[in-house]
Amino acid sequence: MATIVKTPSNTWKAVVRRRGWPTTSKTFRIKRDAEDWARGIEDEMRRGIHVARAPAERTTLKAALERYLDEVTPTKKPSTQSAERKKAKIVIDRLGQYGLAQLSPERIAEYRDERLAEGKSPNTVRLEMALLGHLFTTAIREWGLGLMYNPVANVRRPSPGQGRDRRLNWSELRRMLKACDAHSNPMLGWVVRIALYTAMRQGEILSLALDQVDLQRRIVCLSDTKNGSARTVPLSRRAVTVFREALGNPVRPSDTDLIFYGEAGRDGIRRPYQMHKVWADALKRAGISNLRFHDLRHEAVSRLVEKGLTDQEVAAISGHKSMQMLRRYTHLRAEDLVDRLDSSRRR
Repeated sequence: MATIVKTPSNTWKAVVRRRGWPTTSKTFRIKRDAEDWARGIEDEMRRGIHVARAPAERTTLKAALERYLDEVTPTKKPSTQSAERKKAKIVIDRLGQYGLAQLSPERIAEYRDERLAEGKSPNTVRLEMALLGHLFTTAIREWGLGLMYNPVANVRRPSPGQGRDRRLNWSELRRMLKACDAHSNPMLGWVVRIALYTAMRQGEILSLALDQVDLQRRIVCLSDTKNGSARTVPLSRRAVTVFREALGNPVRPSDTDLIFYGEAGRDGIRRPYQMHKVWADALKRAGISNLRFHDLRHEAVSRLVEKGLTDQEVAAISGHKSMQMLRRYTHLRAEDLVDRLDSSRRR
């Protein structure tokens, strides 16, 4: 049964009480609005579909995202945690003042268009929307905040685009390796070569421990990968040679199992080799532009295909779960296919 009362501040408060349901109330400026709202709530309760919306109306996106970062983000990989915190800051700056119940698909679409108009890449905006979408999914399924639906699910996400197709030519390759080898720490050259020879990601290489590399069997066992699936990477003779050099480093300390290690921190613990700055410096010395470390993975995957390995064989090495994603990482040079065309027999 609904009760409509006038408050001391000249607003109208509607209170709905029904057996089996928690008491629900809301304040309105106009009495008619209070009466209409109360009738709607009573009808939902009679039909058994009522959802208490007050928590979603009271909770701002800022508060919800902060809770998400405290409860959900820590369960993810460290690299994902860092990325999510950066995305969350941007979303909070733009949408944080909205209540969860007030965020409509139209406002989410406006946010998408604003970010794209600022020159942000489609993939960046896609990832920000993915964070928003999972926040609403968590709020609905686990937090019980009274949301009727996920507004992000009804908004078109930007196309991911064709991806980068940066390949190294032979001159760039020689200059890059020469610049890396010129660095005082040989670890830079080792890491770069392992990326080229194995198609492993930077994080996978830098986190390698001694017990993951078996040079006798010529394999590397990866248990902690980006997509969460363990895989075994076969090693070419070149890769084995690089690993032998790294493992035989005469100044290698005994206080770490990491193959590519950094200096000990204030806590005395050695962490993975930090190569962001030295990598950028090496590229500058080599006169190479528009090259990211991740492009070495593209280069390695493309070379595996050029060697004649099947898609399934390449995916087993690189860890790609779908052929579609593998093809986004594979860019064959037409000039490298000419000889194969000429050498093929006519049918």
